[in-house]
Amino acid sequence: MAAKAKLIYFDGRGRGEIIRFTLAAAGVEFEEVFLTEREQFLKLRDGGELLFNQVPALMIDGLKLVQVGAICRYIAQKHGLMGKSLEESAMVDMLFEAYKDYIGIGVLGVQFKKTEEEKQQAIEMIANRSKERYMPMFEKIYEKSTSGFLVGDSLTLADLCWLEVFLWVLELAPELSSSFPGMTAFVSKISSQPRVSAFLKGPQRHSPPDEQYVATVRKVLQF
Repeated sequence: MAAKAKLIYFDGRGRGEIIRFTLAAAGVEFEEVFLTEREQFLKLRDGGELLFNQVPALMIDGLKLVQVGAICRYIAQKHGLMGKSLEESAMVDMLFEAYKDYIGIGVLGVQFKKTEEEKQQAIEMIANRSKERYMPMFEKIYEKSTSGFLVGDSLTLADLCWLEVFLWVLELAPELSSSFPGMTAFVSKISSQPRVSAFLKGPQRHSPPDEQYVATVRKVLQF
């Protein structure tokens, strides 16, 4: 019997959450190892477990994977979440890269701002960039869908990553939901997919990051 997949990260969302989404949607059972002390990270790093010396890391199928994109694509390719043709796979890839750009405006970094004023400024910037660029872009893509999925007629990694980022953004700026009906319909559609719904309601869906999460990440990674 193959060993259960093991995700090494923190007890929080961060860059590990899209991996959890993808594993859950693929029907892959996994366990988690939460980093809480600097010594855990150093042991993994110095033992050669972490290529590029970074987390999250996924131990699966005898592989030791790092880099979020590589991890998610491996799972998606193995479990039919990359589209049904080369053309669909390319579209999924493009949407995943756009998702990474979206994340790059600071969605995952809000909790690490040192003051409440800095946090509110970051949230305002994310909301503005969302309204000006990413939401309109998404609406144009989604209005062409006849299935409710972003690519083809079934769930793909593209759906999972955009659902993940939209859930983040709507927690930070819930007022955006009234201005973008396509996004609202999409979130409802993908959230209701059986495996996704089970994950969102289950114990491996993490709560929004709190002060303890931030303190732990800073302690372990020393930044």
